[in-house]
Amino acid sequence: MKKEIDSHKLACVIAGTLDDKLGKDIAILNISHVSSLADYFVIVTGDSTPQVKALMESVKERIKELFERLPNRVENDLKNRWNLLDYGDVVVHILHRDERETYAIEKFWNNAFSIPETEWREVSKEYSAYKS
Repeated sequence: MKKEIDSHKLACVIAGTLDDKLGKDIAILNISHVSSLADYFVIVTGDSTPQVKALMESVKERIKELFERLPNRVENDLKNRWNLLDYGDVVVHILHRDERETYAIEKFWNNAFSIPETEWREVSKEYSAYKS
């Protein structure tokens, strides 16, 4: 049975999971008022192609473990430098540093509201693999 979680909390827990695994420049964009694609985008940078893949696997495993949810879709480019996990209400973009700079997702979605780091850290801390 799927455990219920709202999209804001899911986005924050995903960001926390990415942070636990040393993802860089984590951003959460609330796009619900500008698009029907999803409620939130979570965007993170990986320093290497293996890290991009590892971040994707970590999120899939952690969200399945915590909330019994699998992504509706998983996509990645042939070189594994941009991975996407689509949970319906939350879409996770895991990009290699070069692709993040090239595609500038945050600039494209500049009408979206950004969730402050302090907020997603607070919301996700109870789900952290490294409780303090």
